[in-house]
Amino acid sequence: MLACALVAELILAAAVLARPSAPPQEVAAGRTVRVVNLGGSGAGPLLDRVSAEIPSAVDAVQAFWGMDWPREIVVVATGSQHQFEAQAGGGPSSQWADIAAVAVADRVDPGRVAVGQRIVFAPGAAAMSDSALRIVLRHELFHYAARADTALDAPRWLTEGVADFVARPPTAAAPALPTALPSDADLDTPGPARSLAYDRAWSFAHFVAGSYGAATLRAFYVAACGPGHADLPTAVHDVLGADPAGLVARWRRWLSPTG
Repeated sequence: MLACALVAELILAAAVLARPSAPPQEVAAGRTVRVVNLGGSGAGPLLDRVSAEIPSAVDAVQAFWGMDWPREIVVVATGSQHQFEAQAGGGPSSQWADIAAVAVADRVDPGRVAVGQRIVFAPGAAAMSDSALRIVLRHELFHYAARADTALDAPRWLTEGVADFVARPPTAAAPALPTALPSDADLDTPGPARSLAYDRAWSFAHFVAGSYGAATLRAFYVAACGPGHADLPTAVHDVLGADPAGLVARWRRWLSPTG
């Protein structure tokens, strides 16, 4: 049954990527973006807004991650929530209720080639403000860029925190954050709990970059989240020269208004 479901999802993804789309748009550094409209009244205007934001999103991702990632970017706008959930990988509808977009791939080959990569937007994304759309696009584009260098068993809270670091301006911090690092399970809880988990993950990534530099945050991501990655305490020690408890204590002080 699982095999049948997987085959069905791969067939669906292949069908989407094979659909007629607008001519590829060249963006920064020789990259192109291909947009695919799956229907719905808001999909066309949403893709127009995405196309306008893509060049600056590419610049933001390249500034942090570098140039070594796919040259073609595929963006899909779905026409219904059902379409979005199918493209996002299925599962309970509740887990997608407050998700505006997701970056997915069919598989990653051993040669670091991500096959069937696409950024998929939910219909509700059409209602986002320009600033919110900018953050979501940059967040998902980072996942797109880092896909081949991110292990399937990477700590997801850290991958999401770094993606938010790339996407969110420093002034976008949420007040009165809990002072415990989030868990991957927190990210799977729809509603305010998930939003707070993302805020905590972002704040931790922002703290690391502010304390050690963005290049060190990138190195930490590779050590903790890349293929064959170390466990988190080892990555903290090897890259940041700290112990996890001490690092978390410093992050908590950083979160405090009195610092």
